[in-house]
Amino acid sequence: MIKILFVCHGNICRSTMAESVMTHLVTKRHLSDQFRIASAATSREEIGNGPHYGTVNKLRSVGISVVPHRAVQMTKADYDKYDYLIGMDDANIRNMTRIAGSDPAHKIHKLLEYAGSSRAIADPWYTGDFDATYADVMEGCEAFLDYLLHA
Repeated sequence: MIKILFVCHGNICRSTMAESVMTHLVTKRHLSDQFRIASAATSREEIGNGPHYGTVNKLRSVGISVVPHRAVQMTKADYDKYDYLIGMDDANIRNMTRIAGSDPAHKIHKLLEYAGSSRAIADPWYTGDFDATYADVMEGCEAFLDYLLHA
């Protein structure tokens, strides 16, 4: 079982979108039983809140189901619980490493690294552009899944 935790600042936009997109991709390939996919925040600001309406609307518009979700904060224990902890930007990576205490097993990565890019996933909280975020998340998730299936 491959265990993945997607992480962003609040866990209502980008990481929730990535969790839903990756769940969709593995389900489409009949691989659901091989993956455990979740998401979390580095902050406590949105704990308990559902996905942002912009994330919900964008995913619905492309036919992807939003996973049942309430925002949670990443914990130190998550580092041992998951095989991959995938952040959306450099600030997430710094905060994830701080929460975990360090990254001795090299489990913490930015999503678009798997697509050969050092770019951050566009943050729709600030831009309002859920289309750009979706394009980034889909690019990253497809590349990440390809990496996992061929590693």
